[in-house]
Amino acid sequence: MQINQRHNWNLSTSEAKAIQEELQKEVITEDKFKQPIKYVAGVDMGFEADGEISRAAVAVLSFPDLELQEQSIVRRATTFPYIPGFLSFREIPAVLDALEKINTIPDIILCDGQGFAHPRRFGIACHLGIILDMPTIGVAKSWLIGEYAELSQARGSWQPLIHNEETIGAVLRTRDNVKPVYVSSGHRIKLQTAIDYVLRCTPKYRLPETTRIADRLASAR
Repeated sequence: MQINQRHNWNLSTSEAKAIQEELQKEVITEDKFKQPIKYVAGVDMGFEADGEISRAAVAVLSFPDLELQEQSIVRRATTFPYIPGFLSFREIPAVLDALEKINTIPDIILCDGQGFAHPRRFGIACHLGIILDMPTIGVAKSWLIGEYAELSQARGSWQPLIHNEETIGAVLRTRDNVKPVYVSSGHRIKLQTAIDYVLRCTPKYRLPETTRIADRLASAR
């Protein structure tokens, strides 16, 4: 997979914030698919040597049957510190290295993190989607910002995630009686479509199969 780098990664926090604010203007939260969805991918990160080494994993699955087609794992030196709200600058460089090694090009990438549900509306799913010019979805395991109403315990129930009177994502129950996940548009996909694909990629467990497989690869489990 060929990558068109949009900027360098050796940045200060103020430079990173400026890039977020500039690239956010390009985020599309409507469905802009180039072709029918045949492959979905998950990307995830692990760290080694007390965080000095980033270990990125990509898992590409067929859709809708969710069979693993290709995987990639890379390691590289970590160059950006852990700062909430700027995790994409810490994680994406290694993720891009892993994506460059795959031959099966996904039609949607599900990211283990936020998309539009971010203080500057530019979480890792947005950032990755803009760099790749590809539909992406943020599927986070934990809450970052926003408020939401209580939702049913049934699989498929969801409530809008609201921040400053704007709907920035959804709190989605992917399995009966388990904790929800936090879904938001990354790029070139609207929220309702993102919810639908997350549910279709989550047939058994709390997390999408894309995330589960990528997490296992990134964590060497």
